[in-house]
Amino acid sequence: MTTTGEELVTARGGPWWWDRRRSAVLDVGLAVVSALECGLEGIVFAWAAGIPVAAGVVFGLLAGSVLLVRRKWPIAVVLVAIAVTPASMGMVLGIVGLYSLAASDLPRRIIGSLAGMQAVGVLIVMFVRMRQDIAREDLDVGDWLVPFASITTALGVTAPPLLLGLYVGARRRLMESLRERADSLERELQLLAERAEERAEWARGEERTRIAREMHDVVAHRVSLMVVHAAALQAVARKDPEKAVRNAALVGDMGRQALTELREMLGVLRSGAGGGQRRERVSVPLAAVGVAAAAAASRAVGDAVDPGEGPGPSLAEIGDLVGQSAAAGMVVDLSVVGESRSCAPEVESTAYRVVQEALTNVHKHAAGAKAYVRLAYRVSEIAMQVENEPPPEAGAGVSAGLPSGGNGLVGMRERVSALGGVFVSGPTDAGGFRVSAVIPAS
Repeated sequence: MTTTGEELVTARGGPWWWDRRRSAVLDVGLAVVSALECGLEGIVFAWAAGIPVAAGVVFGLLAGSVLLVRRKWPIAVVLVAIAVTPASMGMVLGIVGLYSLAASDLPRRIIGSLAGMQAVGVLIVMFVRMRQDIAREDLDVGDWLVPFASITTALGVTAPPLLLGLYVGARRRLMESLRERADSLERELQLLAERAEERAEWARGEERTRIAREMHDVVAHRVSLMVVHAAALQAVARKDPEKAVRNAALVGDMGRQALTELREMLGVLRSGAGGGQRRERVSVPLAAVGVAAAAAASRAVGDAVDPGEGPGPSLAEIGDLVGQSAAAGMVVDLSVVGESRSCAPEVESTAYRVVQEALTNVHKHAAGAKAYVRLAYRVSEIAMQVENEPPPEAGAGVSAGLPSGGNGLVGMRERVSALGGVFVSGPTDAGGFRVSAVIPAS
């Protein structure tokens, strides 16, 4: 972070009302110079007024030292300068005090009133003093000289410090405004960066969940069928060599299909890995953090669409899916209600995966049980149900050696819920298991 705003004031800390030590030293120096000037002029004032010289010097020293508080009470400094103007002292006090007043944050009407009072005071004093000097020296000058010199002196003493103070004050307020805007922008960028990082983390979590779900759907179903066929192959290898050859061919085909789908998935993952690592090593300015993090989050969300994975499975492949389970020895009854039609790719893919995972669970947990697959095309939704009867022998699923990861039903529920559908699963009264899902067709 940059040192701005309140942090800048804290970092500058000076004594009393000064923000910086340098400002305190400057004001003390100006006060000393002003006090010496007023003290010397106080001697002349004491002679002219007929008072003790010491009183005039003390008065001058006290009046000149008021410049020490010019930053905290500029009005008091200007009023003192106006008050000592008839005594012909306080030139430095008046100039510096008027500059400090104009550079402060006081209302312009107050600054204008005090500057006018000081100008009028200087004008009157100069007019009277010049008339007295001319009369004392018995000089022959034009009538215009005294007013012209008085006005010029008054303007020369008040106008430059007034204008300079107004300029410095306006510039100071502009810098403070810019500093506040920079602080506000920095806070907004930090907040944007934090929110974008949260979005990116959420997107990464969603991506990991989606990849785990896809890997589970692909591997679990294919490998489950391969294990079932391998078990059947072991059982009929000696009794029916021809059937053993067919089962071996099916195992090979399913293995190749599983490897092909896994290779496609890994290809998608590898295609986006290199650029992300390179981007993490690049250092960017704070002003670009929010934009860069938001872009990263958008890319992470966009990657969830799987641009490299293709359209995915569809409802037209349900028959082949059921046929694969039937070839593995499962008795499957498929029924389709309604007129078959094309739906959104994500809807068909989700429906296919629900049926696929449900049949995989039958292979795992109810080997040998008959299954019923029902698919219904409705007006605005698609309904599917996979129900199996109790297995003929207890523990048949365990004998096939099929482990359960416990993620199948969770993945199906997440897929269906993401599309605004309804998913229900649970055991039936007859001892089997039923999986039902309804997905909006649009």
